[in-house]
Amino acid sequence: MTCIQPDIEFAVSYSLQPIGFVRSPYKEKFAVPRQPKLVSCATATIELTGETNSPEALRGIEQFSHLWLLFLFDKNLTAGWKPTVRPPRLGGNQRIGVFASRSTFRPNGIGLSAVEFRTVRQVQGKTLIDVGNVDLVDGTPIIDIKPYIPYSDSIPHATGGYADSEPETISVLFTSSAVQSLMAIQDSEHKQKVIEQVLAQDPRPAYKKGKPDNKEYGVKLYELNVKFKIIDNHALVTAIDSL
Repeated sequence: MTCIQPDIEFAVSYSLQPIGFVRSPYKEKFAVPRQPKLVSCATATIELTGETNSPEALRGIEQFSHLWLLFLFDKNLTAGWKPTVRPPRLGGNQRIGVFASRSTFRPNGIGLSAVEFRTVRQVQGKTLIDVGNVDLVDGTPIIDIKPYIPYSDSIPHATGGYADSEPETISVLFTSSAVQSLMAIQDSEHKQKVIEQVLAQDPRPAYKKGKPDNKEYGVKLYELNVKFKIIDNHALVTAIDSL
C-alpha cells in the first residue's frame, strides 16, 4: 500500500523578537572577519533585553566553554537575496548556490556563529554575556543562544568543500605616525592586536586580491578609523584617527 502525501502549502509567517544585542569592536561590515575565530583577540558583549534580561535565563551557562549565537543580518534585511552568490573564497567571481555558502544575503537573514564563552555580569540592572572570537557587527540583534555541545556539534572528519582550510593571511606593518597615534589610545596593546588580526585577513573585496591596488582603505574598529594600504602582499597601517 502506497501512502501519498497531499500537497501542503505553507503560508505561515513568523516574527522574531531579539533577545539582546551585540556590543563589538566592529562598527561596520567591512571590518568584520568572514568567520568566527579568525580574529581571536576580539571580544564582545551581549546585552540581554526585555524579558530575557535576567540572570536566571543563563543559569548553568558557565558549564560550557562555547556558545552558538543565532542572529540577524540586520544590515542586509532590506537588500533581498538571490539564489546564487559569489563567495570570497572562490575569488568573488564564481557563482554558487546561496545554501552552499555563508553569504550574509539570505532568504531569512539568519546567521549562526560559535563563540567562546567568557563570563556573565550584572551592571546597573543589565545582564551581560562576555564572549570571544566574535564576527558580528556592533548592534547585531541576537535571536537565540544555545550551548555548544562538543560530542554532537564537533564532527572530526567533516569536509569543508571550497572552504576546507583557513584563509591565507598577510603581514601587517605600521608607520611610525600610526604607532604614535595608537600609543595615545587607552588599551592600545590589545587594540593593536585586534587591528593586526583584522587586517591580516585582508578585508578588501575578493576581486582586489593579487592585483595592483593604490587605494587607501579605512576600517572602523572601536572608536578608531584605521587607514591602510596593501603593498607587496602586506597591509601597511598609514594612520589611526579617532571617530
